[in-house]
Amino acid sequence: QVQLVESGGGSVQAGGSLRLSCAVSGSIFAINDMGWYRQDSGNQRELVARITSIGSTNYADSVKGRFTISKDTAKNTVYLQMNSLKPEDSAVYYCKSIVELGNRRTYQYWGQGTQVTVSS
Repeated sequence: QVQLVESGGGSVQAGGSLRLSCAVSGSIFAINDMGWYRQDSGNQRELVARITSIGSTNYADSVKGRFTISKDTAKNTVYLQMNSLKPEDSAVYYCKSIVELGNRRTYQYWGQGTQVTVSS
């Protein structure tokens, strides 16, 4: 069973920082891709950042220069360092991972979500 466990969310004032973590566990063959998405109230879930198995990264324009995605391959963990936080960054943040299982097929899994609240 594949699980993605998120941590690091919380409340912070504008200009502050938070670091989110997402650990992947289970009977997996490989992790091909990991990323962070966020969803605020009734809005659609949007991509924040993602990182490939070879380390290539991609960011939403709204977070470029402020957020950094990274990973520790040995620990099957992805991080999202969030600096200079703004109230509009407030949302539930979800970790997503594309994993390859023993059957050599790839599947998409989501974390449980962690709340980030940025106050003025």
